[in-house]
Amino acid sequence: MSPSNSIALLYLHALPLDGTMWRHQQDLFSIPSYTPTLYETGNSIEAWAKAALDTVAEDRLILVGCSVGGSCALEIAALCPERVEAMVLIGTKVARTPNPAFLSAALTLIETRGPQIAWNTYWRPLFSQQAPQSALAIADDIYNRRTVAELTTGAKVFHSRPSRDTVLQTFPREVAVISGVDDIAPGLETSERQASMATRGTFHVIPDCGHYAPLEAPDQVNDILGQVILPILTPNGDSLNAR
Repeated sequence: MSPSNSIALLYLHALPLDGTMWRHQQDLFSIPSYTPTLYETGNSIEAWAKAALDTVAEDRLILVGCSVGGSCALEIAALCPERVEAMVLIGTKVARTPNPAFLSAALTLIETRGPQIAWNTYWRPLFSQQAPQSALAIADDIYNRRTVAELTTGAKVFHSRPSRDTVLQTFPREVAVISGVDDIAPGLETSERQASMATRGTFHVIPDCGHYAPLEAPDQVNDILGQVILPILTPNGDSLNAR
């Protein structure tokens, strides 16, 4: 089977966005790419991981996840490590610290005060103050499609996900960790430490960028993806290039 039909990119979205957040990345390489939206697929990160896998026809995967999407990538690596060629984790926190009081307060706010208050309280502050207005407009548009049920499901999935330190430490292939310099969740220190935990980890910092780097700094993210992905697609110097 040739590289072009045996390997695929699986992009995994952040909370509270959806698969369309990858509009700047999904057609970057000349292999199949998938950008599923996962809110309706279950109430756990394992259910999301299994549903994401069900969208992919190819045997080998390159996983790219932002925020809880990175947690989903790690869950896929836990489920079928033999299929995963590399992971790119953007603004992802590998370890979970249970905070049931915060989750309860967040669910109450979403359900009683509405999605717009929740956006302004929890997610809009995660963008860099230097983020382009075009990125904010795209994020607003994506967010406005979210329902209360999707937001509460996403919050529950995020807060119930298991810690995957061991998966990160034992994964034998490349793990690229990306952080915006202004990302406060999880933050530079945590992201750098996670990169150092991986057997083949690399750490990439993007200036003037917050939590949602694929929207805030697409050119920089795409450059990093090229560094990770092109050597996998062209191990013998063959000419399978980015589009």
